[in-house]
Amino acid sequence: MSKVLVIFGTRPEAIKLFPVIRALAAIPGLTVRTCVTAQHRGLLDQVLAIAGLVPDIDLDLMEPGQTLDRLTARLLIGLGEVMDAEKPDLVIVQGDTATAMTGALAAYYRKVPVAHVEAGLRSGDIYHPWPEEVNRRIVAPIATLHFAPTDTAAQALRRETIAEDTIHVTGNTVIDALHWTA
Repeated sequence: MSKVLVIFGTRPEAIKLFPVIRALAAIPGLTVRTCVTAQHRGLLDQVLAIAGLVPDIDLDLMEPGQTLDRLTARLLIGLGEVMDAEKPDLVIVQGDTATAMTGALAAYYRKVPVAHVEAGLRSGDIYHPWPEEVNRRIVAPIATLHFAPTDTAAQALRRETIAEDTIHVTGNTVIDALHWTA
């Protein structure tokens, strides 16, 4: 039996990952575990309620006035502990948040493969958007599966010498979320 750990912490991540979580949950013999970091607690909880998702693990790591340094450290430690306990065969992250970056890094430290949903988006400027552009650039060489929303995103990954057989153009999962709500 295989185990997938899906990690997210913001409203956009939840919206874009809940169709993926539902599809994975329908696969016989696959255990799907969800871990939220609650980077955006209130906004995240609204989406979870609408989608009917109850996370298996809730790290609830946000603190008022927390610096990005402190958040990143707490995310890396917390997600590392989750991975040590869960022992996933694959970790799935989405987008360009601190949660995605630290989730990928914690998985890498444990030699667990990473799938990156919404891979390959690039602005070409590491300070715009900040810090998201660097977060996604850190995830790319770590990920073993890259689910790019567009051909342009896939081309960006190819320019970064990401292996062709790891890049899959899937479209944007927010479209799947819209179909679910319709």
